[in-house]
Amino acid sequence: MAAPRLASRRIAPLCRQAQRRQFSVSTGRASEKARIVEVGPRDGLQNEKTTIPLETKIELIERLARTGITDIEGGSFVAPKWVPQMADSAEVLNRILGHPPQANHHINYNFLVPNLKGFQNFLKASKEANSESKQPEDALPTPPPSPKQAPEFPASNTSTQDPNEMPSRPAWKEPTPPPSPKEAPEYPASNTSTQDPNEMPSRPAWQNASPSSSPAFNTEISIFAAATEAFSKANTNCSIAESMDRFRPIVELAKKENVRVRGYVSVALGCPYEGPDVDPVKVAEVTRTLLEMGADEVSVADTTGMGTVPRTKELLKALSAAGIANQDLALHFHDTYGQALVNTLIGLEHGIRTFDSSVGGLGGCPYSKGATGNVATEDLVHMLHSLGVDTGIDVQRMAEIGTWISKELGRPNDSRAGKATFARMQT
Repeated sequence: MAAPRLASRRIAPLCRQAQRRQFSVSTGRASEKARIVEVGPRDGLQNEKTTIPLETKIELIERLARTGITDIEGGSFVAPKWVPQMADSAEVLNRILGHPPQANHHINYNFLVPNLKGFQNFLKASKEANSESKQPEDALPTPPPSPKQAPEFPASNTSTQDPNEMPSRPAWKEPTPPPSPKEAPEYPASNTSTQDPNEMPSRPAWQNASPSSSPAFNTEISIFAAATEAFSKANTNCSIAESMDRFRPIVELAKKENVRVRGYVSVALGCPYEGPDVDPVKVAEVTRTLLEMGADEVSVADTTGMGTVPRTKELLKALSAAGIANQDLALHFHDTYGQALVNTLIGLEHGIRTFDSSVGGLGGCPYSKGATGNVATEDLVHMLHSLGVDTGIDVQRMAEIGTWISKELGRPNDSRAGKATFARMQT
């Protein structure tokens, strides 16, 4: 594979004159857009101690699909003994493929695969779900022996696509029912995605098209590497080099199956075992290796939340020096020390336009004790909108979801903007 594209070296200064401070993403540039990857259903839930019912996970995804978000992590095909909370990810995938969440825009659903077996399980579950979804349609031309039953087929065929198939609908959705199937051709025009359509050219094609009541969607996979040897051994039970050897056959098979691959580099700004001073050159080396083997995008993650402004700047400088283009990168910040938003601003100034976040600030890492949740989606979207950056996301609906899922899990809502927005909506 060809080397990654060379990055643009345009880095806008952080500070202007004190009386006229502004950012490169100021409100004067209305064309600025950012893409948000919602990691709540996977990264946000994986560390919860109490088993979360499948229906709650499905409802979370369904609610998120109506906010304008274009990318959602749905689960992970890991061994249940390591991450018990993700044991039902195949069922989540089957539900997404068999009964796609209703939305008026395209959505990418991502699932983590730690090894080749995990990816094979992902493919098996995907193709089984697609095969099942085709059966009612295939049965139409071949009615059963009794012709008297023929008139029943059209009615039974539409049962799996009944718009009322998910009876537990939150009240906030009722004022904005999904568009009727007749409006399907308008979806591309009404798409509120903040993502440049040329940003990610390779899209999976083997999945079934979604029902006429929803626009098309894709499923894709992610693979996880680490920036330190200690974390790699704790998280994947192998060295960094060995993890790369594991990933190559996954990426090769994914390309044959036309499945998009997202890479992650964990502990890029601090390691629970080796401390905060992670070598940015090593992070860039791992990131470049993932891109060169075929990953379509790499999310560089501050898993522990130890990242600071100076270290984030140094990391971004090292990534640029390695010839890695901004459009090949995403940033993933945890808010353990309250630095996630300011680090996001540094990323924006550098030219990064894809960021991971979790509704309600859900999250934590099973292998990083003390690490709190991801930066809250509501907080991130509120900040970006205040800077004039378009995300395509309805922050009020996101705030309602953060309030709801926090109550479902019996935990505090960690989004300041979400709580403030929801409280204002009640007045």
